[in-house]
Order: sequence, then C-alpha cells, then structure tokens
Amino acid sequence: MLLMNDKAVRVHSLHAPWLKEYEVQLDVLRLDEVHPVVSGNKWYKLHFYLQEAIAQNFDTIATFGGAYSNHIAAAAYVCKAAGLQSIGIIRGEEPAIYSHTLQQAKAYGMQLHFVSREKYKQKEALQYLYPTAYWINEGGSGEKGVAGAALILQQVPHVEKYTHVTCAVGTGTTLAGIISSALPHHIIIGISVLKGDFSLEAEIKNLLPSSANHQRFSIAHDYHFGGYAKYNAALLEYMNKVWKVHQLPTDFVYTAKALYGTEMMVRQKIIPQNSRVLMVHTGGLQGNLSLPAGTLTF
Repeated sequence: MLLMNDKAVRVHSLHAPWLKEYEVQLDVLRLDEVHPVVSGNKWYKLHFYLQEAIAQNFDTIATFGGAYSNHIAAAAYVCKAAGLQSIGIIRGEEPAIYSHTLQQAKAYGMQLHFVSREKYKQKEALQYLYPTAYWINEGGSGEKGVAGAALILQQVPHVEKYTHVTCAVGTGTTLAGIISSALPHHIIIGISVLKGDFSLEAEIKNLLPSSANHQRFSIAHDYHFGGYAKYNAALLEYMNKVWKVHQLPTDFVYTAKALYGTEMMVRQKIIPQNSRVLMVHTGGLQGNLSLPAGTLTF
C-alpha cells in the first residue's frame, strides 16, 4: 500500500570481537527504517486489518493500547494517511501530561478514550462504545496481524542462509508470523520482554496456522531487565555502547533486550559456533523519547 517504503529493507551485519571469538555471524533486519512513523513490525501487523477495513467501507478504526504504545501511534498515523477516523482506547486514567506517544497520536487525529485498568481488561464490552468502528486488537494481535508479520522474512535476501532468527516478544504476534513463514531448518528464538509470562509459548502456538505447528521455536525469559518497559543503568549503557560500536539504534522496551539476549545466548553457546543469526529489529524507537533528555547518545 502507499504507506510502505518501497526500498529494500537493509540487512545490517554486525562485527565485534565476541562474534569473531564464537564464530557466529549476526545480521540485523532493519525494520526500524521501513517508515519514519509506522516503523518496525507495526506496518506489517496493521497491513491486512487496514486492507479489510477499507474494502468493507469502514470510515473509523478503533484499537487498544497503553500510554507508550507504538501500536497506538502507528495506527493513528496510518488512519490519517488512509483518510480514516481513529479511536484509541487507552489503558489507565487520563494523565495530566500526555506521553510523547499520546501527543503524537492526538496530533494525527486519534480520538483518545481513557479507561481504568480494570475496564480495559473487558475489551469485548468496550467495543460496544463504538459499534460502527472496525476494531483491531491490541498490538495488532490476531490472525491478520500474524499474516502481516509473515511478510517480514520475505524482505530478507537469501533468508535460507540463516540458521537462527531472533526477535523481541510482547504479544507474540510478530513471532508467530515469523514462525509461520520460516524455513524448516530455521531455529526461531523469541526474547520475552515480559517478566515471568510463561504462558507465551502456548499463546503463540494458538496464533499459529496449522501449517506451522511443526516449526521449532523457543522463548528466552531471562533478558527482560525487570519486565515490560523496565530498564536499568546497565541496559542504557548497553544501548549507548551498541550505538557507538555499530551505529545501531535500539529501544529500551524491545530491541535492546532482544540484542542483549541474542549476544548472551551466543556467549553461553545456546546459539552454537558457526551459526548465522538474523535478529529482527522491530522498531519502536519513538519509545525512547520517554527517557530523560541526554540519557542516550543517539
């Protein structure tokens, strides 16, 4: 569709002493460069939802998210570009000062509807508030989101050369799409950004089409740095080091944890010697704007 950057997605090869020591090749699929706003995995997960909404003549799209949701900002932009109205059901009471994400969504014309955390859990009931809208699940989760995420590996030239694919995991939609489109020899590893959410494996299996049930995948639960959107000084230092060495921007919610987890698994030989690894950079860099000014060097 018109919003997609028609340039090929860049594969960024990393070079570091630890990669040489363990004889591993690590490439990063730079989905963060796909679009200045709808970056990373967001476009792919929204693609088929938007296509269906337009085909069915809906004039409004409604969706769910938190105050720092990349999905909310992306959905607001996509709707504006497509000439559609947008509504965001936002988890939590309306803040006195909006996050950068919410400011961005509002600037793109999204109507923001704040609900308590308790009410937010009752998503089916909330949909009755806007009965004529086309509804998209939180984070683009669902069958169409998985189908969109399945397009990601199609962006990779010679994808067959990789032994492993790693990716940050939140709802599991992106990983499910990657699993469903992976080649039989690919070993897929999701790096969870959630603390102690051991139901992810089962949730991802439920998202997979039956044709992908054979594909090997696992979830690494040790690299969340305290949980969703949590960070410490060590993670921020790591992000700045990655930028200095590789000129690779990461975000503290997803991609920094994914890269750190990938590195640790190489060092621990969970990813064995002579592997060729593709890490999917899922974007989300706008989330870094919530950090204090000067925290990051990029």
